[in-house]
Amino acid sequence: MTDQPTHDASPRPHPADGSARPPETGAPPAAIESAVPGAQAYWNPYVAGFGLGVTLLVSYVVLGTGLGASATPARLSAVAAHAVAPAAVAANSYVGKWFEGGSPLLHYLVFMSLGVLLGGHLSARWAGRVQRVVERGPTASKRLRLGLAVGGGVLVGFASRLAAGCTSGQALSGGAMMFTGSWVFMLAIFVGAFSAARFVRREWS
Repeated sequence: MTDQPTHDASPRPHPADGSARPPETGAPPAAIESAVPGAQAYWNPYVAGFGLGVTLLVSYVVLGTGLGASATPARLSAVAAHAVAPAAVAANSYVGKWFEGGSPLLHYLVFMSLGVLLGGHLSARWAGRVQRVVERGPTASKRLRLGLAVGGGVLVGFASRLAAGCTSGQALSGGAMMFTGSWVFMLAIFVGAFSAARFVRREWS
């Protein structure tokens, strides 16, 4: 990965770790659009949302169940833990049952995640947006950006297991089925995001 910020400006030393970052120009995050010269424009979000809705509908018609993203890292973690402490994992009331029918990775959501990764990569390559870069705001160092990404990922992964689903499984799939708990989950996501934004938004503006 490069240490190139997403904004077009001349770099200067970062006071925290010596990495390069541009001066505080006040450029909005939309400047990411210009980070990849010659890239195609992003899809209209309404068109992409309609496509996602059709995909969810097809999932219910064909598989009889919805979409989800948090199951894959959870099952990967279970397999890794099982390799270290098989007896403890097998006795666990939550993940132990995943090993009863064979490998926990032989699950439709795992293959869905692989398809999402492959499809996303092919889509980005087709649009000319494949680039090794750490996307960050003008005031954030590479180290801070990666730290926030890892920390946020750990919190989201842990919370998704507590909530029995992530934004895909709860808000998208559960919301489409009009589950009360899923709608409460979705509202809590928005409230939590807006509440936390004030603490990190300066890193992106």
